[in-house]
Amino acid sequence: MIAVVGATDHLEKYGAIIYRDLKGRGHRVLAVNPNTETVDDDPAYPSLRDLPEKPDIVDFVVPADIGLGVAKTAVASGLNNIWLQPGAESRELISFLEQSGLDYDYDSCIMVQARHARASR
Repeated sequence: MIAVVGATDHLEKYGAIIYRDLKGRGHRVLAVNPNTETVDDDPAYPSLRDLPEKPDIVDFVVPADIGLGVAKTAVASGLNNIWLQPGAESRELISFLEQSGLDYDYDSCIMVQARHARASR
């Protein structure tokens, strides 16, 4: 299961594109966005602390300054597999993730990697 932080119904934003792409490919996804109650007719949760179950991956589709706070919540919630979408990373955020001992990726798009994984099967 993948929690998409920054999931949205604004179709021109990456949070919408990535959420719908992963969902359309059969991944279980949870929307995390404190500014809406639903995304693509699914419940949206205001914070990682509010998720009904623990995701395998937390995908960040938010600016790095917001991501740092989300990363701190992830650490406090015992979530340790973080994916930073291109543009969501910063030196400070990557340094925090490294110091926290979390597994993280910031070099590639989860959507592209999901496509490659499906194609190689």
